[in-house]
Parts: sequence; structure tokens; C-alpha cells
Amino acid sequence: MDIVDLTPRHLSWISQAARILHETLPQGWPTFESARAEVWESFGPGRLSRVAVDERGEVLGWIGAIRRYSHAWELHPLAVRPDRQRQGIGSALVRDLERLLRERGCLTLFVGSDDETGETSVANVELFPDVLEHARRLTVLGSHPVDFYRKLGFVVIGLLPDANGAGKPDIWLAKPIATG
Repeated sequence: MDIVDLTPRHLSWISQAARILHETLPQGWPTFESARAEVWESFGPGRLSRVAVDERGEVLGWIGAIRRYSHAWELHPLAVRPDRQRQGIGSALVRDLERLLRERGCLTLFVGSDDETGETSVANVELFPDVLEHARRLTVLGSHPVDFYRKLGFVVIGLLPDANGAGKPDIWLAKPIATG
């Protein structure tokens, strides 16, 4: 497996990345067209776009990042082909992204992870007025990316209650990536 830049000239990879995004995160990208638009947006200024490809040149996963502050970038999005999940591809994409961002002077990497399907203890509950207490006690009830990100060193830094509708919060995680 190789991890390489995804650029506008990689038309086949763009379509494959869009299909993976749509299949794995249909709440955020309900159509192939919306997923393809997201991939094309990843080529803008202050953005990084990388793909993991196998020896046949097939896309296994896609990761993007957006510079949001002078020293902090948002991981957005991360999607791995369903039949290749839990094989280390997502972790490899995140580690590769961290290396590239470190070279660019990034100190903090953060990610938002929606809970639109009730897979955590912060879904379908009233989070106000103790939002931070709910964040501190967050547990995963099903299969949610929070555990994946925690294994990579991310910590929950906050919640945005009802971001995706009543009882559907956005969970924010971050990690330091600077060395020394």
C-alpha cells in the first residue's frame, strides 16, 4: 500500500474516493455527487488530500485536512473502503497526515465526529447545561469512530449539542502532533 497526494489529474481516484466517502458516511454525503463535490473541494488552498492505494492502483481510503488556524488543522474527512476497514489503513492515513502537518508547523490536529445514529452516551440526551461533563464521561455504545481516534491519541475536547438535529451532537477530538 502506498499513500500519495490526490490531485485533480487523478480522475479515477477522485471517483473511487467519492464512492468510498458516500458508502461509509452516507449521513454526511447522501449522494455520490455530494461526495464527489467534497473531494473536489479538498484541492483548494489550505487543504491536503491523500489516498491509500493498493498495488493495482485501487483506492483503499481517503483523508483530507483543512488549515483552520495558524497552527491547527482539521482532519476532514477520513473514509476507508468498507471491505478494507480494521486493517490499519485508516491509522496509516492519519499517521501520514500527522507527518505532513508536522512538517508544515502544525501543533494540533482536531476532528469532528458526528453521532447521528445513537452510538455514544452523548446522543439523544439533553447535554445542557453540563456539556463538558458529558464530554468527559463519553462512552461508545456501539461502533463509533471515537474509539478509533482515541486509540490514535486523540482526546474528546468538547461537544456541539444538536449540531445535526435534536439529540445528534458533534463530538470534537484533538491531539498534539508537534515533536519535542
